[in-house]
Amino acid sequence: MIRSLWIAKTGMDAQQMNLDVITNNLANASTTAYKKVQPLFQDLLYTTIRSAGSAANAQNLLPTGLQIGAGSAITSTERTNNQGSLVKTDNQLDIAIQGNGFFQISLADGTTAYTRNGQFSRSATGQIVTSSGNVVSPGLTIPINAGTVTIGISGIVSATDSTTGNVTQVGQLSMANFINPAGLVALGGGNYIPSPASGNAVNGLPGQNGLGVMNQYYIEQSNVNVAEELVNLIAAQRAYEINTRAVTASDQILQRVSNMGQ
Repeated sequence: MIRSLWIAKTGMDAQQMNLDVITNNLANASTTAYKKVQPLFQDLLYTTIRSAGSAANAQNLLPTGLQIGAGSAITSTERTNNQGSLVKTDNQLDIAIQGNGFFQISLADGTTAYTRNGQFSRSATGQIVTSSGNVVSPGLTIPINAGTVTIGISGIVSATDSTTGNVTQVGQLSMANFINPAGLVALGGGNYIPSPASGNAVNGLPGQNGLGVMNQYYIEQSNVNVAEELVNLIAAQRAYEINTRAVTASDQILQRVSNMGQ
């Protein structure tokens, strides 16, 4: 089989996966705290037909060799953790992280997950929870008679009694960070769990040890640049089309070779 058929096939597969990644970024352009994903390409193994430096004759060595590549593939996807824009809201439990770090939440199965999505609300028991109902660690409970809730940049949560006006400190929200946040495993819903690549969570207080600060009445927007993704989409589509033309050209060559043998 002509090598170009297989090489073009790997290129088409890679560009199809590239389109999948770009499309997912565009689909989440309005998702709170979504971090765009970037595919990483790699060329595949090479067949060495003639080694560089091999003997051309009794006196001379070849300055270059002859190698044929086997195509390309996407070997991994990397999540870009650049800060998204902060947008003001009217919800007093909305919190945006400005800087490094993640909120810690408890999933239904007891697993600790991490998120940048700070669209929080109050549960029936008064706990601060995510939009999916997961409790935000360390499980602070807002008093039932609280009128105004204040969350400082350092994560201290205070509640004002709607009757007496007395202010009570409810507790302290903490954060976590990772040596390699790009190595976190995405679960969907804006939640992540650690992996051997990300390292273990390093817990701390907002504004300390490299962690960002909390901004009440704000949420973090997606960091997807729609214009940039559209350009990437067009480039991927063109690359796919070029590989299909390589398949067509290889097929035409095979037809001519077959006709020559008749």
